[in-house]
Amino acid sequence: MKPTLHPRNRHQGRYDFPRLIQGTPELGEYVILNPYGKQSIDFADPAAVRVFNRALLKALYGIAFWDIPPGYLCPPVPGRADYIHGVADLLAQDHGGAPPTGASIRALDIGTGANCIYPLLGHLDYRWRFVGSDIDPVALASAKAIVQANGLAKAIELRLQGAAQHILEGLVAPQERFAVTLCNPPFHASAQEAIAGSQRKWRALGKADPSRKLPVLNFGGQHNELWCEGGEIRFITRLIEESVARGQRIGWFTCLVSKAGNLAPLQARIARAGALDSQVVAMGQGQKQSRFLAWTFQTPEQRRRA
Repeated sequence: MKPTLHPRNRHQGRYDFPRLIQGTPELGEYVILNPYGKQSIDFADPAAVRVFNRALLKALYGIAFWDIPPGYLCPPVPGRADYIHGVADLLAQDHGGAPPTGASIRALDIGTGANCIYPLLGHLDYRWRFVGSDIDPVALASAKAIVQANGLAKAIELRLQGAAQHILEGLVAPQERFAVTLCNPPFHASAQEAIAGSQRKWRALGKADPSRKLPVLNFGGQHNELWCEGGEIRFITRLIEESVARGQRIGWFTCLVSKAGNLAPLQARIARAGALDSQVVAMGQGQKQSRFLAWTFQTPEQRRRA
């Protein structure tokens, strides 16, 4: 079956371009007709993708201001929303089957980036409070501008992880508690691997036109957003290792996993770390299939009391 968006995802059906353009007139400059004669945008154009995201966030979430510096990761919003809803379903397992809402749920977004997308969506859909962390001061400055411009400073706190070799260490205070963490890790092991991945996406989308100069990376992204030594498996392994010491203060740890082949070794590492439960949550959008990995060191009763 074709992967579908989560039922609570606001991005169901075709995009309503007249409505989007009404709220964000500059989007009209980037609208094209696809091979089927339907309105779309050129996803090969980073400027078009950025303005499209701005229009979606304004029309569907009421975000008055959203922008990112040139060259920073511009996320596909519908897929990011699916991660939030998947996490809400995970938390619902400890709350009588209903996704918990309100400020009592604190979430930690590891690597929030210049776009601050997970805190925005998680707060506006579920009213959760967020801490967003990053190792890049420029990214955090962009995220801060978004938060402040939309009056969300009480709901979204931003922190610099000053030790790039760590993920959680030095970031979470000794007595601080979170219901859940989210993370969109650097998936690739090198710049060359990231470029090859982008080229595969263009071929899949039918955009590999030799006569046209395409962007190197289709959704942009800085080094630390896209690749790190050892790729996602080493990054997530480090996250698992650092989660052990914080397992009684954080209910669920979650992280996107790009490569399905990495799940088995990561699950084995989680088991060796002493987690009481781990789950793989599948997600899908159009032709794309994705998933996130979740693990916990607490019992359901401990998570409910947190």
